[in-house]
Amino acid sequence: MLSLYYVPAAEALTPMTTSSDSDQRFEQTITIGASPVKVFDCFFSPDALRAWWQVERSVTTPVPFGVYAVEWRTTAHRDDVLGPLGGIFHGIVVEARPGRKFAVAECWWVPPEGNPLGPMALDVTCAPDGNGCKLRIRQSGYEPSVRWQRYYATAAKAWQSALAALKQFAETGSVDG
Repeated sequence: MLSLYYVPAAEALTPMTTSSDSDQRFEQTITIGASPVKVFDCFFSPDALRAWWQVERSVTTPVPFGVYAVEWRTTAHRDDVLGPLGGIFHGIVVEARPGRKFAVAECWWVPPEGNPLGPMALDVTCAPDGNGCKLRIRQSGYEPSVRWQRYYATAAKAWQSALAALKQFAETGSVDG
């Protein structure tokens, strides 16, 4: 999920692959020079989430039926279709294999204004890759509408920026800028 926090496009730090089957989902893979355990933990540590995903608050529990909820501050930027960005993304952890994989179901984005968008699913896999990790993110859920199409277009940009920041954080312990 995604962060619908508005960030300017960032240059990728390493090659990433992206898929978006007709704007109906978001999928991306990135190689990170950190262990799968460290990368996995970045999705559940409040300090890490604050650093790389710019969340204001989070409750993330890496156990089945655990809560996965993150909140971003409302942006000054106002999208023509979605309104102000930020808000809350929440769901239920349905699978958790620490250091390897987690899945969140019944995900909803609750924007600062307007109706929630969902349900969605978020799948995250952290696979060993040499001395690092191949991280795969997949967010799915869709209804044919202009709002959903804009959501995934905005989410794809936000995910790319956030994953570049995650890579930097996992490899160095900090995020520039």
